Parts: sequence; structure tokens; C-alpha cells
Amino acid sequence: MNLSTSTALVTGANRGFGRALAAELLGRGATVYAGARNPGQVDLPGAKPIPLDITDPASVAAAAEATGDVTVLINNAGSATGSDLLEANLDDIRLEMDTHYFGTLSMARSFAPQIAANGGGAILNVLSGLSWVSFPEIGAYCAAKSAEWSLTNALRVQLADQGIQVAGLHVGYMDTDMVRAVDAAKSDPADIARIAVDGIAAGAYEILADNAARQAQAALSGGVSVLYPQLP
Repeated sequence: MNLSTSTALVTGANRGFGRALAAELLGRGATVYAGARNPGQVDLPGAKPIPLDITDPASVAAAAEATGDVTVLINNAGSATGSDLLEANLDDIRLEMDTHYFGTLSMARSFAPQIAANGGGAILNVLSGLSWVSFPEIGAYCAAKSAEWSLTNALRVQLADQGIQVAGLHVGYMDTDMVRAVDAAKSDPADIARIAVDGIAAGAYEILADNAARQAQAALSGGVSVLYPQLP
């Protein structure tokens, strides 16, 4: 895919990984809409700020109406409430699903017709190694990412005959505000953005951006005993 002639919309592009994705696309010559709930926070030269809250269907519809030329959609906007499934507030658990699953679905439903009308293109959903393995202390996030992975697989098949490549990016921890409190090795968002955009350009369906994601995928074939060795 020739990204230099593409028009991309990146959600959650005002900071962190979204900003890195927008910068990488701009560097390759793409036109970039930078979606953010507060577009005034977008400080990336060359990007076109656009108001967008993916959990608000009216906001998503307005963004689709305001563009018209999008050929690449990157669903990056996320939430991380730190909620477990047994004791956390249900509103926080719903927010994770509203963001990662229903928000991603809303964006795909609104923008796939636009991408198809423009001759086809790509959708990239930013997933996680936690799409494949759950940490109980953040079980709500893991469940939402797992649902988003399933959504990605379904859309990939459903949209293929419209000329839309649907890819999933699986990655571990990146050095962003979302995991600032996590004491673990973290990748540079700019490096992961380059890998992600390389994957889009190459037509990849699944992009494993780091060792954490590759290890999580490999563990799936080992079953429960490998994924959760702490169980008796």
C-alpha cells in the first residue's frame, strides 16, 4: 500500500502512541487527521486536528461527515481503568468495553463505507499481547482487548471483498502515560509506530511488534497450564 498517497485518521492522536503513529504517517507523506476529544491538544505540525470521542456515536458520525477522503483508519484511542472483574465498579468495566470494543466497532461501521468509496485501503486496530492472556488485576482491559481481537478477525473477513485490509497490532508495554506506573521494560512508541506502519504498507493482517506479543501468541497453543502456570 502506498501511504504517501493515503489519507489517514488516527484516533487518540493528541499524545502517546497515537501521536507517534500520526507522526510516522506524516513522515511518509500521508495526509493525517488527528482525532482527539480535545483537538486543541494536538500539537503535531502538519496534522489536521478533528474532534472525536469514539464512545459517542454522534461524535463518530460527525467525524465521518467532516472528512470524506479517509483511506486508512487507525483505531488507537483507549482507556485503562485498572479494573478487575469481581470488585471494580461496573461503570469502569463498561468504559473499557465501550472504548475498545464498541468504540472500535463504531469507527469501523462509520468509516468502512468511506474507505471503500475511495477505492479501498486499510484499518488497523491497536490491540495488545493482553488480547491473548489475562491479568486478573486488570481483567476488564484484557476482556475488552480480547473482544476487540475477535472483532478484528470478523471485520477482516467481512471487509476483504471491499478492498479493505484489516490488521491487528499486538504489542506489550510502551513508554506512554497509560502505563507510567508499571515497572517493566517498555518499548519506544516511535519504534512501534514504525513497525505498525510498515505492516500496513506490507499488507499484513497481524503485526507482532515485540517479544511480549510474540510470546503471548506462542503460549496460546500450550493451553491453560502454560498461560496461567499459577493455577494448581
